[in-house]
Amino acid sequence: MNQNIRPALVVIDMEKAFLEEDSPLYIKQAKATLPACKTVVEEARKMGIPVFFVNRIYRKNGSDVEFCRYEHWQAGGRCLAPGSTGACSIEVPLELVPQEGDYTLIKPRFSAFFQTELDLIFRRLGIDTIFLAGTTTPNCIRTTCYDGLSLDYNVVIFADCCSSRSEAVQQANMEDMAFIGAKVVSGVDFLAEGMPMENTVGQVREKVMQDKTAPETYENLTREE
Repeated sequence: MNQNIRPALVVIDMEKAFLEEDSPLYIKQAKATLPACKTVVEEARKMGIPVFFVNRIYRKNGSDVEFCRYEHWQAGGRCLAPGSTGACSIEVPLELVPQEGDYTLIKPRFSAFFQTELDLIFRRLGIDTIFLAGTTTPNCIRTTCYDGLSLDYNVVIFADCCSSRSEAVQQANMEDMAFIGAKVVSGVDFLAEGMPMENTVGQVREKVMQDKTAPETYENLTREE
């Protein structure tokens, strides 16, 4: 196991409303990722890596539904309501039921960081690396990836545990996230291989701490030559 990083596994929106074909929110590739998601969750638990399930629940009156989704949400049967069951519900598959020691969070928007306590808990636990799994890649995975990078975490995308509405969308987003600095891997293989990666965040932090150059003032940064 890589002792140079302190990771957490974040599994996003693996709820029946996104997994079941009868749901208006159905994501074509999502259900096929269940075996890989199950494996990485089980392996993470064995390795002592904290597991976070971050899901969506909308209020019954729709007061917290995104404006861009409200009409579709209303016409589609008001999916993801509290206590809902069936194809359009917040229920999770048996493979991904949280266990004692796991964390569960509810997010009001796409990113797992937006108006949640995820960053606070990560910093309390000393987490420096995020493993991302779940759906959908262009929305929740991507926004969480970019927020994670912006908050100075190493970000690893488990490609075999993520899903999109088409393979073209999946590949384009994976390429974009890899280009901006995320590590894109097979989660099953990555954990089995002992998480081979460099702690980029730690290395940069150490270099900055050792650099004795005086930091620029705001006035110097903005002054015209």
